[in-house]
Amino acid sequence: METVSLNRDAYLQYLEETLQAKSLALVRNRLAVLDQALAAPPGELAGLFALGPGTEVRLRADVLRAEISRIGAVYTLKRARHYLKQLQAGASLNRTTGLNDINLTRWKEYDEILTDSLWLVDRRDTSGAHLGWYWGNFIPQIPHQLLLRYTSRGDWVLDPFLGSGTTLIECRRLGRHGIGVELNPETAARAGELVHREDNPHGVTTRVFTGDSAALDFVSLVDSLGADQVQLALLHPPYHNIIQFDDHPRNLCNAPDVEQFLDLFGRVVDNTDRVLARERFLAVVIGDRYTRGEWIPLGFYCMEQVRRRGYLLKSIIVKNFDQTRGKRHQKELWRYRALAGGFYVFKHEYILLFQKR
Repeated sequence: METVSLNRDAYLQYLEETLQAKSLALVRNRLAVLDQALAAPPGELAGLFALGPGTEVRLRADVLRAEISRIGAVYTLKRARHYLKQLQAGASLNRTTGLNDINLTRWKEYDEILTDSLWLVDRRDTSGAHLGWYWGNFIPQIPHQLLLRYTSRGDWVLDPFLGSGTTLIECRRLGRHGIGVELNPETAARAGELVHREDNPHGVTTRVFTGDSAALDFVSLVDSLGADQVQLALLHPPYHNIIQFDDHPRNLCNAPDVEQFLDLFGRVVDNTDRVLARERFLAVVIGDRYTRGEWIPLGFYCMEQVRRRGYLLKSIIVKNFDQTRGKRHQKELWRYRALAGGFYVFKHEYILLFQKR
């Protein structure tokens, strides 16, 4: 997305003078001058807005020009001044919720951030260290979105089911410190290699630990890295026994039944709760399973495990998935099975968002 760098002092002064204009025609004339300056090729911004003495402000050029067009189309001077004040705020104020780096005075610039509860993602991100080699790993777009919404640069993120390291790779890209715990030593070693293959432009800490997230001392682990608490926990457990990752008895994929699966999952939540800061977010990425002619709603079972621990349910996001490694090239077979068995083929999973009270 193209951005433009302006001399903030000159830009704000120009907006203030435009705000004081006595007629709508004069406002439009002054905005036309600003729009013409923004239309200049990159690096050729001229006149009052060129960089020089004063503080720089970087703005999304397309959003700013759209706002200028909107102001030019209004019918009253009062409405034009209202929108001009919004432009002033966008260049001079940084209003956030305290959960992230999103400047709400410039909220229109964040169109890459999803806010709907249905996520339709056509393909996984395979850039950089995201190789997609691990069965059952989630698409990188999930941690990417959650990090942008629920953390700020320099915050700490915990992933107790690290898998292939997807969350920590996104932490390095977005400037968040990341802690990942993986039960399987071989998987943890491979994840560590991939995570550290990713560039680290923000100089953050990303550490991979091998251990059982239901029993590992998270408090000591976090403390050893110089952090008091984490600001986001992202849990992507196995979907019970759909994929058998190994034969470790403490792996949730090897739980003999749903009840014991939920018991192990609940222990991980309890352990995570010990290091998650109050009023911060915990996300669970989970899908359901179908066995012996019955749909098993693992997502809702896990949701209740978290809710009964006092967490506030903030959102249930449904994310599509069109192909999994287990169903790849078998669409016709699964369609036949659905018709014969009276069920519907899984095409979604859940992202459950909770806030710690």
